[in-house]
Amino acid sequence: MSLEERVAQVKANIAAAAREVGRDPSEITLVAATKVQSSDTIRQAIAAGITVCGENRVQEMTAHLDDDAYAGAALHFIGHLQTNKVKQVVGRVDLIESVGSEHLLDAIEAQAAKLDLVQDILLEINIGAEASKSGISPAELPALARKAAACPHVRLRGLMAIPPVAEGPDGNRPFFAKMRQLFVDISREMSDNGIIIDCLSMGMSGDYQDAVREGATLVRVGTALFGPRPPIHKV
Repeated sequence: MSLEERVAQVKANIAAAAREVGRDPSEITLVAATKVQSSDTIRQAIAAGITVCGENRVQEMTAHLDDDAYAGAALHFIGHLQTNKVKQVVGRVDLIESVGSEHLLDAIEAQAAKLDLVQDILLEINIGAEASKSGISPAELPALARKAAACPHVRLRGLMAIPPVAEGPDGNRPFFAKMRQLFVDISREMSDNGIIIDCLSMGMSGDYQDAVREGATLVRVGTALFGPRPPIHKV
């Protein structure tokens, strides 16, 4: 299949999964995870209908920005963000999806203040309680969400998660269901402060349809769009 055909197929799968559970397919945005892809491939994906690109690595993202590879699409940062690289990301992306600590939130707020802008973010939840992954626990969410809501240069938009590797079909649906409940609960709590929580980012190439069935509004898909990742990145 060509890239255009894969983009169309993934979008069709998203739409079908949404309709299965009575959702409007337009509620879900496909984020193309462009890790290790070339600038030309990113441009081809955008030409094929991708409206949001997601980058995992600051160095690659910066190179592609310099190359104007994301023209015509929004840009999200979806990887682990180190505080010493915050300056390279804040103000250059539409959404930072992976804010998984108070320390990182503070760094983003400080940099956004310096630039006199408001940076949209998601809070990353370590929904599988995995030591190898970043993110806060569900129990820590209310406090960090309140802190984010109080930051004048940060706009909290919602939640993001990377659940454990699924064991068999539908293996991650329980984690997605837990994330949906957290999303509903925090949306209700934040609405009292006038904060609109409208983004739930979960699901990747192997499980994005289940994520849609459980309420995802953003799915981050790489391999299903681009095939196996190339071993060498060429900008």
